[in-house]
Amino acid sequence: MNLKSKRKFRLRTRFFVPAIFILAITLITLLFPRQGEFKYSFSEGRPWQYGLLTAPFDFPIYKPAVQLKEEQDSILRYYEPYYIIDESIEKNTMAEFDADLNLSTKLKNLPPAYILHLRNSLQKIYQAGIMRSEDYDRIFNSETQSLRLKKGNLAESKNIEVFNTIRSAYEQLLDNTPQNMDVEMIRSADVNKYIRENIVYDASTSEKAREEFIQQISPSTGMVQMGQRIIDQGEIVNTHTFEVLNSLKRVTEERSGRTGSNGWIIFGQLLLVVLLFGAFYAYLLFFRPHEFKNRKHVMFMLLLITTFVALTAITSQLNLFNVYIIPYAIVTILIRTFIDSRTALFASLVTIILSSLMVPFPFEFIVMQIAVAMVSIFMLKELSERYQLIRSSFFILLAYSLIYIGLVMHLEGSINKIDPVIFLYFFINFIFILFSYSLIYLIEKSFGFISGVSLVELSNINKPLLKELSEKAPGTFQHSLQVSNLGMAAAVKIGANASLIRTGALYHDIGKMMNPAFFTENQSPGMNPHLGLPFEESARIIINHVKDGVKIAQKNGLPQQIIDFIETHHGTSMPKYFYISWKNANPGKEINENLFRYPGPNPFSKETAIMMMADAVEAASRSLPEYNEESIRNLVDKLIDSQVEEGYFKLAPITFRDIAGIKDIFVQKLKIIYHTRIAYPTLNAPQPKPKLVE
Repeated sequence: MNLKSKRKFRLRTRFFVPAIFILAITLITLLFPRQGEFKYSFSEGRPWQYGLLTAPFDFPIYKPAVQLKEEQDSILRYYEPYYIIDESIEKNTMAEFDADLNLSTKLKNLPPAYILHLRNSLQKIYQAGIMRSEDYDRIFNSETQSLRLKKGNLAESKNIEVFNTIRSAYEQLLDNTPQNMDVEMIRSADVNKYIRENIVYDASTSEKAREEFIQQISPSTGMVQMGQRIIDQGEIVNTHTFEVLNSLKRVTEERSGRTGSNGWIIFGQLLLVVLLFGAFYAYLLFFRPHEFKNRKHVMFMLLLITTFVALTAITSQLNLFNVYIIPYAIVTILIRTFIDSRTALFASLVTIILSSLMVPFPFEFIVMQIAVAMVSIFMLKELSERYQLIRSSFFILLAYSLIYIGLVMHLEGSINKIDPVIFLYFFINFIFILFSYSLIYLIEKSFGFISGVSLVELSNINKPLLKELSEKAPGTFQHSLQVSNLGMAAAVKIGANASLIRTGALYHDIGKMMNPAFFTENQSPGMNPHLGLPFEESARIIINHVKDGVKIAQKNGLPQQIIDFIETHHGTSMPKYFYISWKNANPGKEINENLFRYPGPNPFSKETAIMMMADAVEAASRSLPEYNEESIRNLVDKLIDSQVEEGYFKLAPITFRDIAGIKDIFVQKLKIIYHTRIAYPTLNAPQPKPKLVE
C-alpha cells in the first residue's frame, strides 16, 4: 500500500467511524419512547415501588381498550348503514334502452309486446333497488339484516331482502316473463346490460351515524377526585388500580401535550444516547485503536447495539412481548467470539443501560442483564465447538432464574411472590440464544470474520484441500504440521491466537502443490529439477508458490485471514540460495533484485509474524549437521535476528520480549523433535553348546 493509498484509508476511517456512530445515535433517539410527564413504571400484579400517590386532579377511569372494543362491537351489531337511491342511474339506463330500440338489432326485432314488458320490468326492478352483491351479502349476514335508505332528509329502515343484486334482478326479470312469451327471445336481447346498481353506499352519513352509535358507549367507568388516594408504596397493583394508573398516565400526557414528541424530552434522550455512545467511542479510540480502525468491526458492533436497543424500544412502545424474551446475551456472545471479552462487556453495558431507559422496572432489568453478560463472558472463553454455546446457554438460563429469585426475595421479602410465567420468558430467551450459533456463519460471510468454530473445521486434515496437499507434496505437508506445532506453542507463550496460527500454518504452503518436486522437502535423494535451470527461473518457481497458494485458497473459498498467512510467511524476503548463487556466478554484474524477491506483504500481526519465524526455523533446522541445544539455539537466534534486522516485523505489533519468548519456545520444541533416540540392543546369536567329552 503506497503513501497515497494509506492517506486515503486514514481519511475514510476518520470520517466513516464518526458517521456510523452519528447514524446509530440518530436512529436510537428517533425510536426512543416518548412518555410525557408520567414518570412512574408499574405492572399489574407487582408492588408499587414509589411513595403515596394521590390524584393531582379530577380524571375519568378509562375502560381497558379490550373491554371498550368489545362493548362497541356489541352495540355495532345493531347499526344500520346508510344508502341512497341514485335516480340518475335509472334515467340514463332507460334512455339508453330507448335509443337502442332503433339501433340494436336484438331489440328492434322484438315484438312490441316484448318491448313493453321489458320496459315495465326494468322500471319495477329499479324502483325496488339494485345494490352491489358484496354490500348485499354483508348486510344479509348482519344481526339486523337491514339498512337505512335515505330519501332527502329522511331515512327509512329497509330489510335487505326487498333489494336485488344485478344477478338476482336479471333472474327475477326472466322468472316474471308471461307464459305467452318466449324466454329465450328475452334472454337473447342482452337485457342484462340495462340492469345497473342504483342503491349506493352513503359513506359520510354512515360514518357519522356510526360514530354517534359508538358514542352511546361511555369510555369510562367512573371518576377519581383530586386528592383521592390511589396507591401507596408496597401495595400490589390490582386490576382496578392498574386501570386507574393507566387513566392517570393517559390524562397526564394529554394535559401536558406530550403524547407525541416534546423538544426537551427529545433533547434529554439525545443527550443520554450521545453520552453512552461517546463513552464507547472513546473506549475504542484509546483502548482498542486496532478495532477503531477496523471499519467492519465498528459497523458490526454498532449494528448489534442498535438492533437490540431498537428492538427494546419497539417492544416497549407496542407492548409486543415481555422484554426478558429478548436475548441480550447474544450481543456479548457475538462480540466476545469475534473481537474480545472487554469490548464485549463494554458494548453490552451500553446496550443494557440504553434499553433500561425504555423498560419498566429498570433497576431489576440492569441487575439481571449485567449479571448475565458477565456469565456469558466467563462461560464462553473461546467458541470452537457447539457444545460450548449449549453449555453457556444453560448457565445463562440458570443465571436469569437465580437472579430473578434473589431479586424477588430482596424486594418482596417472600418467595411466594415469584411469578412462574417469568421462567417461561427465560426459557424462550434460552432458545433464542441457542439459535445464535447459526448467526455466526452469517456474520462470518457478511463481515469477513473468522470464528474458532471455522478454524477448527478448516484445520481438519481430512479436508479435501489438505488431503490433496498430503498426497501431492507429502514433504510439504509434514513441514506444515511441524510449523503448526511450533507456531501454536509460540502463540500460547505470547498471548496470540493459537487456533488461527495452527490453521494458517496448515495452508501456508499449499501453493507448492503446483510444482512439488522443485522443493527440497519433496525431493528424493539424487533428484533435483533445478539442475540446468537459470537461477532466475529457479527463483521464479520458488517465489510463485506464494501466488499459486493465494489462487488455490481463493478458488477453494478460504477466508482472507488464512490467505494472509500464505501472502506473508516469506514477506518481501528473498530465496537467498538462488540470489547468492547468481551473485557468485555473475561477479560485478548488476542484479535485478525484483526477480529474487517475494511479493509480500510483510507480517502485520502477531500471528503472521510468528508464522514467518516458525516457517524459517523449521525449514532450516532440517539441515543441521547435529542436534544439540547449542546448535539449535544458534540457528534460531541467527534466523530470527536476521529477520528483525531486515525489518520484516516493523508492521507487526510484536515486542522484543515477545521475540525472546518465541525463541525459547522454538529451541525447546526443536530439542524435543530432534532428540537423540535410544539405540535398541540386538539379540545375540545363540552360542553352540559345548560337546561333552567322554
